[in-house]
Amino acid sequence: MDRFFHLKENGTTVSTEITAGLTTFFAMSYIIIVNPGILAQSGMEWGAVFLATIIASIIGTLVMGLIANVPYAQAPGMGMNAFFVYTVCFALGFTWQQALSMVFICGILNIIITATKIRKYIIRSIPLSLQNAIGGGIGIFVAYIGLLNVGIISFDSGVPAIATLNQPQFWVFLIGLFLTVILLARGVKGAILIAIIATTLIGIPFGVTTPQETTSFSEACQALPDTFLAIFKEGGITSLFSDVTKLPLVLITIFSFSISDTFDTIGTFIGTGRRSGIFSAEEEEKVENGAGGFKTRLDKALFADATATSIGALFGTSNTTTFVESSAGIGVGGRTGLTSVIVSICFALSAFLATFVSAVPFAATAPALVAVGVMMMSSFKDIDWNDFNESVPAFFAGIFMALCYSISYGIAAGFIFYCIIKIVRGKAREIHPILWVCTILFILNFILLALL
Repeated sequence: MDRFFHLKENGTTVSTEITAGLTTFFAMSYIIIVNPGILAQSGMEWGAVFLATIIASIIGTLVMGLIANVPYAQAPGMGMNAFFVYTVCFALGFTWQQALSMVFICGILNIIITATKIRKYIIRSIPLSLQNAIGGGIGIFVAYIGLLNVGIISFDSGVPAIATLNQPQFWVFLIGLFLTVILLARGVKGAILIAIIATTLIGIPFGVTTPQETTSFSEACQALPDTFLAIFKEGGITSLFSDVTKLPLVLITIFSFSISDTFDTIGTFIGTGRRSGIFSAEEEEKVENGAGGFKTRLDKALFADATATSIGALFGTSNTTTFVESSAGIGVGGRTGLTSVIVSICFALSAFLATFVSAVPFAATAPALVAVGVMMMSSFKDIDWNDFNESVPAFFAGIFMALCYSISYGIAAGFIFYCIIKIVRGKAREIHPILWVCTILFILNFILLALL
């Protein structure tokens, strides 16, 4: 075990990795039920998407763990599934088969730009101040996800406000949050996982911990052929290019899928991988000076993420991406691919125990995300906030992630203001060429989305 995953070398143990894997899984397990619920609105079979979600998550996460040896989990991403249904299918009028085909093509494009190491060069082109801002921004984003999931932030009055604490789930959340903070402050090993389990149990008498209605494994298997390889059937990928008048719209949509998928992953890796030491810049440089190819953990992790989207599309789900909730497992000490293997095993079991998994409420997992978010915000301390030229791009990169509920949009805002600051100060030459290209692509993406 140690020889394969290099546990000692990464300063971790089997027990820590198991705890990290369980923590990550429970923090992201909601996707098993939520993703089918969203995609089914496009006409896809709920049971088929349910099983496709699990299969894509298992394969993507296993590749991440066994090939890249990093503690990240993959699953169909929130936000991307909403874009799939409400924008691509409802607003633009594409069928779900055509939308899946575009996701598949997006995955192929991501594989190409990863194989040519473009995604890695993008990471290296980002200034250190922006990398720290992205790291802290991921912390705010993760905490915000937790607060929104449990509904503690209300928009009933048209503006964000704390909800009236008159619902059982709010009290369970607050109990779980206090418990999580106390256990972490006391330095209890496995504090976050213990808090998730304890809060889930506390939620039973409150009526918060209740199983949701799901489909059986056998019923899901019977439904899977409805979406499996649907992109190669009639009305799939070939139909995308049959109408020349729609070709520009198809290309714009694929571009939007790709840019969001790419920068969501880059943001997650920067935000969680650099400070934790999972992706060491010095190690990457040392390895690459010796040989080419996929030699570093970052290379392999980026490739694992790129392949997952196309695999997911083959089975019948929207973009599979590296989940930001992986930060929960990293926060409790996960450092190797063993964490990912544990997550994969949990996903496999969930196919048979969906009722049990669905019983874990947001009120139990939200405190974990808030606590991890607090930990990750430490990246902000390395930014010179007294320097207006540095603080403006950092602010927009960090804060916009939560305000826009999108990692990629936060990065876009940071890039744009970084370039503006450099230009007005007469230092445009200091902007990395790749950063120029990425900023222009982001602006182009915003313009195209406005025209859709």
